[in-house]
Amino acid sequence: MSNDVVQGTRVSGGRGAASSQTLSRGIRILEILADASTPLTIDEVSNELGVHRSNAYRLLRTLEEHGLVGRDSAGRIALGARMASLAAGVAHDLQAEALPELTTVANELGMTCFLAIRDHDMCTTLASVEPRHAVASVAQRPGASHPVTVGAPGKAILAQLARSEWPADVSDELRAEVDEVAVAGFATSHNEVIPSVQSVALPLALRGRQPAAIAVVHVAPTLDVERIVERLGRSIVAISDALGG
Repeated sequence: MSNDVVQGTRVSGGRGAASSQTLSRGIRILEILADASTPLTIDEVSNELGVHRSNAYRLLRTLEEHGLVGRDSAGRIALGARMASLAAGVAHDLQAEALPELTTVANELGMTCFLAIRDHDMCTTLASVEPRHAVASVAQRPGASHPVTVGAPGKAILAQLARSEWPADVSDELRAEVDEVAVAGFATSHNEVIPSVQSVALPLALRGRQPAAIAVVHVAPTLDVERIVERLGRSIVAISDALGG
C-alpha cells in the first residue's frame, strides 16, 4: 500500500511538472510573438522556443483555438485579436483615464507618450499613443518591457520604491541618479533603451497600485525638458484626481 501511495505521488508530481512546463512554453510563445516585428513561421517559433517543430505546432494549435494567436494568408503566426481584449482588462480604469491624457500630450508635443508600470524587475508599457502629425516618432508598443534599471520610466518607478525593493544589480551610479529623480520629480534618459532615443518621465504614484510613470520618447537632438515636465505634470494630476490619488 505504501509503495502504491509513493508511486501515485510520483506520477502525480510528474504530471504536474509536465503541465507546468507546457503552460510555461505557451506563455513563452506569446512573449516571442509579442517581441517579433513581423509574423513568424512555425519553424522560427520552434527555434526560439528550443523545442521540436511538432511540439511547437501542438502548443500553437491550442493558443489558436483560444484566439490568442492567429495566422496570416501565408500561414505565418502572430498574436491574435483575443490578446487585445485581455490586455485591455489590465488596469482597465487606469488605462481609461490615462489614454485621453496620453493622446493630448502626444499631439501637443509631437512625441510618443506612454504609460509604463512596474512588473517585478521590469518596466512594461501599458498604453502608448503616437502623435498624429510628426515628421518622426518612436513606436512604443504596449506590452514592451525592459529592465526597470534602464530608461527614464524605470528611474521614475525606482524613485517610488524603498531600496529594499530594488533589483540586486543597481549600480552606485544609478542609485545616485534615482536619488536625483526623487528630488527633481522627473527622470531623463538618452540612448539607454533604444539607440539615439531620448526620454523624459514623471512618477505616477497611485494608492494600492504598482508604481507607474508617464513618459515621452523622441529622436530629437535636444528636448525642451522644462516644457515636457510641466505638460506631463498636468497629466499626472489629472489621472491622479480621476482615480482618487
